[in-house]
Amino acid sequence: MKKDIKIIGSGFSALSAACYLAKKGHRVTVYEKNDSIGGRARQLKRDGFTFDMGPSWYWMPDVFERFFGDFDKKTSDYYQLIKLSPAYRVYYGINDFIAIADNLPEIITTFEAIEKGSGKILQEFMNEAKSNYDIAIKDLVYRPGVSPLELITLETAKKVNQFFSNISRDIRKKFKNIRLIQILEFPVLFLGAKPSDTPSFYSFMNFADFGLGTWHPKTGMYDVVLAMEKLAKELGVTFHVNANIEKIFVENKKAVALVVNGETLKADVILSGADYHHTETLLDQEHRAYSEKYWESRVFAPSSLLFYVGFDKKIENISHHALFFDVDFNQHAIDIYDKPKWPNEPLFYANFPSITDETAAPKGMETGFFLIPLAPGIEDSEELREAYFEKIIDRFEKLTQQKVKNNIIFKQSFCKNDFVSEYNSYKGNAYGMANTLLQTAFLRPKLKSKKVENLYFTGQLTVPGPGVPPALISGKLVAELIEKNI
Repeated sequence: MKKDIKIIGSGFSALSAACYLAKKGHRVTVYEKNDSIGGRARQLKRDGFTFDMGPSWYWMPDVFERFFGDFDKKTSDYYQLIKLSPAYRVYYGINDFIAIADNLPEIITTFEAIEKGSGKILQEFMNEAKSNYDIAIKDLVYRPGVSPLELITLETAKKVNQFFSNISRDIRKKFKNIRLIQILEFPVLFLGAKPSDTPSFYSFMNFADFGLGTWHPKTGMYDVVLAMEKLAKELGVTFHVNANIEKIFVENKKAVALVVNGETLKADVILSGADYHHTETLLDQEHRAYSEKYWESRVFAPSSLLFYVGFDKKIENISHHALFFDVDFNQHAIDIYDKPKWPNEPLFYANFPSITDETAAPKGMETGFFLIPLAPGIEDSEELREAYFEKIIDRFEKLTQQKVKNNIIFKQSFCKNDFVSEYNSYKGNAYGMANTLLQTAFLRPKLKSKKVENLYFTGQLTVPGPGVPPALISGKLVAELIEKNI
């Protein structure tokens, strides 16, 4: 039976679910509180500069192909991909960096040059990482997190020890050079937890990095949002922006309507791709499946301080993606996870999309995006933001040996308070709930409400977890669950 399905939010998981549900013939309407779709993957345009406001790394291209393939389409039907070479640089000192090539053989050569014998060890590590990737991304993550039995297969039984060790311990057993260790620990930060709290099995992220490479949609990550919107509209999905959801009505323990900008709209099924905690606050207390105590006890991925910066000249000695690891990696992690505070010496990430995409900035100019990971729930003020921009831009100038401060046309910041106001994000987190051992698969918040019929959830606080590819998968999983239950 075809249903009237209303979706809250228009991030990647909501767009994915909308496409799958519309394909089944349901009447699907998407409501977005902001003035453009995409959720955290919105776009900022200013003075001829274009910024992706959120996700900027395109990893796991096979997951995107699988999504569009489910609709007999290809990514190339909607957008063009460019493989970045180098994939990224990691800076340790003044013009002292390691460039990560766009292919594994060259990366192995780089490792061997830094630590004798590490090339062969890396190849063995990557063979295991690929095996884990094949098990996880081609199978396990496409399970709905309903039962612990989903994790028990012949393949995972052989790797059970990897669920009780951690990435950091494994890497440090194999490699001695701290730079190589940090490069190998970096990919799991996308999962929202410290490497020492991330199960070894998640080494599949290293295969996503070194094995599959880093890509860039021709004019930015928003290309993917527009592609999914176009596909959704081709399938009959209707979109409404500036549509704030004020309440979810429940009758006889069934979700029956949304209040959107003061108007009550009936629905057969309600699906939220918005923040899970926030969505439950739209319900009366007795209908909420998770208490405030529950949310307080969870390990959340970091928040971020972001800067969108327009430069009036081209930036030198830099790559499209750059990581700045010239300060204490472990101390910054402690400042995020163990003793939450603003870090004295923050690691940071910089992204210059105009190196790859000439439309991202006016001719002869550069688009810059800077990110500092921070503890969620932290104090946020304009004074702190400004102080930290000065910290990182001073280091950026020193490490890349150039002056850029006087070439800034404008800068716009985005931090914890904005994540709360723009996305209703719990504690202003940027990436959802961390994928620690006790927050994996069936141990994450459920796709289907435990208290209210016809109410479902999707996105980075439920399965499979943080990241753009997992968001696409989450939309597929919840659509299948809805289809099964109606």
